[in-house]
Amino acid sequence: MTADIALLGRDEPVRRLTRVLTAARAGDGGALVLRGEPGIGKSALLTAAESRAAGFRVLHATGSEFEMGMPFAALHQLCRPVLDEPASIPPAHRETLDAAFGLTTVAPDPFAIGIGLLELLGAAAAERPLLCVVDDAQWLDDASALALSFLSRRIGPEPIAVLIGTRIPDRATALDALPTIDIGPLDDAEARDLLAAGLRAPLDSRVRERILAEARGNPLALLELPRSAGLAGGFALPGEYPVTAALEHSFRTRMLGLAPGDRLLLTLAAADPTGDAGLLWAAVERSGLDRTAPIDVRGLVEFGARVRFCHPIARSVAYRSADPDQRRSAHRLLAEATDPATDPDRRAWHRALSSLGPDDDIAAELELSAARAELRGGVAASADFLARAAELTRDTARRIERTLTAVRAQAAAGATDAAARLLTTIDDGSLGVIHGASVDQLRGQLATIRQIDGDGPAFMLRAARSLAEVDPSRSRDCFLDALEMALHVGRSSGVMDLVVEAARSAPPAHEPARAADTLLDGMLALAAADHRGAAAALRPILADNGGELWTGRPALGVILAGELWDLDTHARITDRLVSTGRAHGSPMLLRLGLAQVAVAAAHSGDFAAAADAIAEEEAIADAFGTAPQPYPRLHLAALRGDRALVAELAAPALAEARARGEEHRLGNVYWAQAVSSNAAGDYAAALTAARRLTDHPALFLTAMSLPETVEAAVRTGEHEIAAGAAAELTERAEATGTPWSLGVAAYTRALISNDEDDYREALDQLAKSPIRPARARAHLLYGEWLRRQGRRRDSREQLRVAHESLSALGMSGFAARAADELRATGEQARSRTEPGHEQLTMQELHIARLVATGATSKEVAAQLFLSPRTVDAHLRNIFRKLGVTSRRQLRTLPNIGGAVPE
Repeated sequence: MTADIALLGRDEPVRRLTRVLTAARAGDGGALVLRGEPGIGKSALLTAAESRAAGFRVLHATGSEFEMGMPFAALHQLCRPVLDEPASIPPAHRETLDAAFGLTTVAPDPFAIGIGLLELLGAAAAERPLLCVVDDAQWLDDASALALSFLSRRIGPEPIAVLIGTRIPDRATALDALPTIDIGPLDDAEARDLLAAGLRAPLDSRVRERILAEARGNPLALLELPRSAGLAGGFALPGEYPVTAALEHSFRTRMLGLAPGDRLLLTLAAADPTGDAGLLWAAVERSGLDRTAPIDVRGLVEFGARVRFCHPIARSVAYRSADPDQRRSAHRLLAEATDPATDPDRRAWHRALSSLGPDDDIAAELELSAARAELRGGVAASADFLARAAELTRDTARRIERTLTAVRAQAAAGATDAAARLLTTIDDGSLGVIHGASVDQLRGQLATIRQIDGDGPAFMLRAARSLAEVDPSRSRDCFLDALEMALHVGRSSGVMDLVVEAARSAPPAHEPARAADTLLDGMLALAAADHRGAAAALRPILADNGGELWTGRPALGVILAGELWDLDTHARITDRLVSTGRAHGSPMLLRLGLAQVAVAAAHSGDFAAAADAIAEEEAIADAFGTAPQPYPRLHLAALRGDRALVAELAAPALAEARARGEEHRLGNVYWAQAVSSNAAGDYAAALTAARRLTDHPALFLTAMSLPETVEAAVRTGEHEIAAGAAAELTERAEATGTPWSLGVAAYTRALISNDEDDYREALDQLAKSPIRPARARAHLLYGEWLRRQGRRRDSREQLRVAHESLSALGMSGFAARAADELRATGEQARSRTEPGHEQLTMQELHIARLVATGATSKEVAAQLFLSPRTVDAHLRNIFRKLGVTSRRQLRTLPNIGGAVPE
């Protein structure tokens, strides 16, 4: 069969593949995923791409369903040919890759793995372009899939092409966001041509039509089914099968009549996912098979330096068509042939699959393998080892413990559906109070994460009540967890009120009270609107001894610091999140920390620092194939007064929040709409948005919406609403006692009282606060009031300060209001030339600021998960936009290397 026939009907995929190769050859790297059903021709297309990759170096990897539980197994397979080559990559990156591949005992940093991979393959592509071909990617282990996804989105200006073949997945994977082309069936004419080209003997016309009908345009089926027809005399085809079932039947038919020794050899080859010929023959020797005897496996498998089946379906059929005793025997032989020193995890896995019933020794081995997998970043693999260890455990209590540990590991790996299924294997009737509470806790956590129902708080409350007498401290922790879960659901659903009522019955705390006990008391005080009592309880644990508490509840910590209007405490918790996220390689913690850095920087008026944090958070999100968090950008856009951007960000954020049933996410949008509307002087819209937040209360954001409510209500004549909001804000401010809250409360009171002393108090308080936007807005409001009192000269002084401050900060919406007010006093506001950095994207601005501090391209690349070549490409754009020609010049530019204008 010629190559042209093999590519019948594949013109568009071939064009796409050729474009990727052509671009990579020119130094513009890229990736393409070929997706389709088994046998549809993905492998043929990948082979065709290789034949067109003249001058490329080619690396291969193939996913295996039997190795999905081995972290970085496929990535190791891909990189093995270049690992030992001398390459100019930093030693730290090489050590990280060695750790990921189990070559050292050091725990790898998930962030550094992607950068190390990019460095390794970039070095390998230094002399000639590199082609990475990955087939059967539906069976990649999660760690390898994530690393390949990272590589594919970051190769940019590297001469690297990544081509991936995969079946249509039945679950979300890290590869889903990559450029993809779906490979469909051949049309009738193409199918007939391929069938004719593949026939080695005449075929009855009726059988030909039956094959065409059954194959449904699937190329492998068109080539494989005639073999079954021939073996059956050309007429006795199986009944109507789906294509995959028909292919399986064809391969199974070819296995009929194999001699017992050949059948065992086939089963051994199928049971070993590595294709290691040395391991296979070592297992054969232990089986007693005669290696010198002729082998007849009917073209299903090739024995060379690597053991390769003709198709993954053939491997699957060879394994599954063996009876259970044959499979267990094959795994026992492979376990015996596997070196326990160099490959203990694969040996343990084979031993587990060879066991007929519970075996505590194997279970203990699997537990050790789970610990090693977790150390290497293979959380999903750790969960698989633990789940199998639980199955093999004799003692009921120990089996439950291992099952619960496996469920936690699966949840941590994001496999929440699998975790929920595993949890159902535990018989509730066999549980004592402690284990029963653990099961309910996990059910609550999984229900909250999966968001398939609102039962999360209910399960957690049941655990709390059952533990009240036997373990009061843990009971209080469960009540606290239920409160935290209910926060995301909100009050409007009624869930929060139910949880608060239940939590009031929590057992008293033992003395001395733990930080978690104090936190529970503070949360209950907040729920009762006892702001003074809540502040008194929360301030000490937020400021001093709550470090470990906030590590376990990071989102709650930063929200409560915001609720207290305490930027210093907020910064300490946020800094801890960022440093912990970097140290432990946790994308979730680091992204949460950076998002809060951005929010705090925006509220304190350092918009450039906010943009830096947003750019880094977006870089991490992109590197790991997830959407960036919209809320920092919403806060920054609102304070800038960019209503168009707020509207653009609000629509998807509202849709997501409503779909997830999370009121706190709604609050960010409503607050941003209120602020940006007040900035534009659209007070009716501002009041509508602020009142929506009142209807969907959320910690921190509800308090932050009160000044927007007062200003909008005063301007629209809704004096009763304004008075109520101002009174509530004053109560909160007096409870927290920070200059920020006291200053904002003072200027909202001034809007109602028309008392100049309130304006002056606001400015005095805000002068002690780092929150420059609030101070600038106080000058604006004071100036507006003075003008309306007919005191033009005094108003000009306040409005000049407001306009200059707001303009320097970049709060263009409020600055425009100040300019209009100045013109009304008879004075023209001085226009400000927009600095050149406004032309830069957030990522470009962040790169420019890093380079201005003296960071090298490699240092910037490591922080933003880019290649140094990509950083240099960005720098060329930055220089062009800013009209500079060197890194040194960046250091002199305002908002980049120079001072931020006041």
